[in-house]
Order: sequence, then C-alpha cells, then structure tokens
Amino acid sequence: MAAPFTRGIVIVLDSVGIGELPDARAYGDEGSNTVGHIASRVPLNVPTLRALGLDRVVSLGPPQAAPSTRDAIPCAVGRMAEVSPGKDSVTGHWELMGVVLDRAFPVFPNGFAADVIREFSRRTGRGVLGNKAASGTQIIDELGSEHMRTGALIVYTSADSVFQIAAHEEIVPVPELYHACEIAYAIVVEELGVGRVIARPFSGRLGHFTRTSNRRDYALPPIGETLLDRIKAASLPVVAIGKIQDLFAGRGITCAIHTASDADGMDHVERQMQELDRGFIFANLVDFDTLFGHRNDVEGYAANLERFDVRLATVLPQLRHGDLLMLTADHGNDPTTASTDHAREYVPLLVAGRQVRGGVDLGTRATFADVGQTLAEIFGVGRLTNGTSFLAEIIA
Repeated sequence: MAAPFTRGIVIVLDSVGIGELPDARAYGDEGSNTVGHIASRVPLNVPTLRALGLDRVVSLGPPQAAPSTRDAIPCAVGRMAEVSPGKDSVTGHWELMGVVLDRAFPVFPNGFAADVIREFSRRTGRGVLGNKAASGTQIIDELGSEHMRTGALIVYTSADSVFQIAAHEEIVPVPELYHACEIAYAIVVEELGVGRVIARPFSGRLGHFTRTSNRRDYALPPIGETLLDRIKAASLPVVAIGKIQDLFAGRGITCAIHTASDADGMDHVERQMQELDRGFIFANLVDFDTLFGHRNDVEGYAANLERFDVRLATVLPQLRHGDLLMLTADHGNDPTTASTDHAREYVPLLVAGRQVRGGVDLGTRATFADVGQTLAEIFGVGRLTNGTSFLAEIIA
C-alpha cells in the first residue's frame, strides 16, 4: 500500500494513562485511572482533546466548553495496552518504537547493595545519602539540608528500574552531577542491567527546594532494532524532542532537542513542523509526570492538560496534507492515589491528519508497538518485529 503520509509526528504525554490494565493488581495499581480520576475531581476544559475523541476512551465529565468545528481535523481513536512487563518511560517508549521486553528491568525497593554504593562513592569522591525508594520531591526536602552541609550526593530509586542522583546546583555543579551519572551508569546499568540513571539537580533553600530543568536521563540502549534505527538508516530525519534522546541512548536520532518545559517542547514541535519537509518528529512532554503525577498534584495535572489542549488547538491547523499526528502516553501516574509512582494503565491513541478517515474506532490495541509498525509502513522501512499496522484502517 502506498502511504499518503510524508511526515509522522508522535507526541507522548508522559504518564497520561486512561485506566488500569488487566494486570494492574500485580503492580499495586488496581483502580488507577490517571485522566479519569483527575476529571472526576476537577472540571476539565479540554475542548480540543474532546474534539479528537479522547472522551471516547476515558470519561472526561461534562464538557466545559464546546469544541470548535472550524478547520476540524479528522481523527481516529483507540487505546493501547502495554505488553512489556513494567511501567516506566524506557519500557513504554521502546515498545512504541517496536521493542517489546520479555522481562522487566530489575528494581530495588530496599535500595542498592552496600558494595554498589561504596564503589559509587569511591569513584565520585563524594558521600551518599538516602539509598532508598522515595519520592523525588520528598527526599530532597528530607535530605537537602544535610546534602548542602556535607556535599554528599542524594541517591534514591522508585518502583521503576532507576538510580537517581539529586544534588543542589550550588553544591554540585551540573557538569559534575552528569559525570557522577556516567559513573553510576557504568556500575548499575552496564553491570546490573538497571534501566536508567537520572540526574535530578535542584535549587533553592530548605523548605523551598525546587528541581530544575537540567534533568538528564542515561538509559540502557534499546535491546533490539527500533523504528528510529530504521528511519535513520533510510536517510530520513529523526527529530527527538524532550527526553527522547536520553530514553534511546541517542540511537536512531539525527537531531536531538532537550527542553525546559512542556511549553518549550511544544514550541520546538511547531518549529520542526515549519522546517522539516519529510521525516519523523518524536516528542515527550514530561511535566505531566515529573511536576504533577509524582507530586500527587491533581489540580496542577489538570491545569497542564488544559494548557496542552490550548497548544494543540494551534498545532492542528498547521498540519500539512501529508502529516500524520499521533497523541499517546507511555504509562500512567494517577495523582489521586496514595502512590507517587507510575501506574500500569492503558494509554490513549489519537491519530489525526487531513487524510485520516475520521471517526474510526481503532479499538484496544494489543501493544504500543502498533504505533511503530504503522509508521514503519508509512515510511516504507520494512516490518518491525512487533506490532500490527493500523494504516489501512485510518486512510480516508
């Protein structure tokens, strides 16, 4: 089939899940529904997302404003289940691009072994505080003062396979923190198979510590060939916006743009839509997860959904005749639950474009990899190992 599309645009709304997966109980996430529970507590004013059909896959409550029909873009709607075990960003993004894991990354609910921490401390030349599973904002409130007094690095993990290092930017300069992450990468990623090391710089004073936008992720390279690898090998541009480059360890990417916020990310999406004639734009908007999901900030999460909705309304009219836009997520993070960790949830699949057959029900896709397989067909780069293309279903 000759695909009518010349550009693919995928925007991942980090953690915007839409309801528990059948195996959620095994992850301690029974009953989670990130968007649905937010909407049940805060009236959501998201007319653009409603117009694209988000309310067909999750309850959004009564509409707060009528969706505009001016220059309406056709959209197909569905939801996707994750096949890979786990509920973290690396696993979710890899599966979107065609790599399905057969086993979860190792997790460390009781912290890392003493010999691991000793070696990390020896190589960095700094002490270590924490070494436990914790909320990122809570642990800097708990240990930030001691960190500033001693210069010791704050090490913590979560329900995900992560080794996180927090440090105040005035105590540990950001380049030194990044170097500490590289040291940790050699110890826990290369030797133990941990999914990611994450730099978590912060600023401010006791009682007012704030994580900065200088976060950096150091992820294990994908264990198999991804859509990104295929598109790059075909000499087409692959533009990574946000933390995409980090999640794929830089592989399969021709242009990487790190961002300071979701608004900054959307600025870059629009700029690339203006400048790129053919190829793939892949963006992650992490504020949903980092600033609101992990902090159980229901009102803040709702407000960020509304801000995105406003930006989306400006992006849709810019879609060219050959564009295919997909909006989705990588996992959930329900801010209404007691947990501050990710949640094992379905994710939305909103597929928009001027050549899309509007109103199509894409149903429940068995794997996130259907996104990658569809794009592989569009770009003519051969079938990926995993996933089922829905291209034939959406062509008008």
